[in-house]
Amino acid sequence: MGGNTGYFEFSTVDWNQMWSATWETIWMTVVSIVAVAVLGYFIGLLLFETSGSHNLIVRIINWIVALFVNVFRSIPFIILIVLLLPFTKQVVGTIIGPVAALPSLIVSAAPFYGRMVELAFHEIDRGVLEASDAMGASQWQIITKVLLPESLPALISGITVTTISLIGYTAMAGAIGAGGLGNLAYQEGFESSNNTVTLVATVIIVLIVFAFQFIGDFATRKVDKRVL
Repeated sequence: MGGNTGYFEFSTVDWNQMWSATWETIWMTVVSIVAVAVLGYFIGLLLFETSGSHNLIVRIINWIVALFVNVFRSIPFIILIVLLLPFTKQVVGTIIGPVAALPSLIVSAAPFYGRMVELAFHEIDRGVLEASDAMGASQWQIITKVLLPESLPALISGITVTTISLIGYTAMAGAIGAGGLGNLAYQEGFESSNNTVTLVATVIIVLIVFAFQFIGDFATRKVDKRVL
């Protein structure tokens, strides 16, 4: 390997390539987090609705979903990527590029967020749910008018934490050809011994994390009725 070893030789940075990689990272994060938010919500809702039931079939469903969540939360992301390569090839037709990273990103993060959704629902005052049920509210009304509004601050806070984890996952996925800043930092930075590229990519990733954290915190404060 050859190249410079300094951190501030910015003339060696291909800025068009850097901005393209930045866009790929943001795109992978946004697309995957939308899918994770939807899937995670339904996983968490299913876990919540089937918990504590005396019905055998419902308990089996809860056990299966909980097993799925626990298994995929336990697999290190870099191993999950490799494990899902055949599935990714079947679904998107390739194992290289930003689109190919989506299945692994979604499968890794959705169970994690689903568990956070379940915990958010369990934190709701049981008296509120019982009162809604006593007033004749349907299950759909309880979900949309009670569960979702009451848990919204925790749900937004949870998706913010999940988003930040996903940004880190995109960087790891980039190391095996998924594109984005992780791929650029590895190929053009590490493999080319160009520390400046690695530094710039790292700074941009940190700024992206800060931006998503700010947006998440702002949204949480806006919907939290406890904040004056």
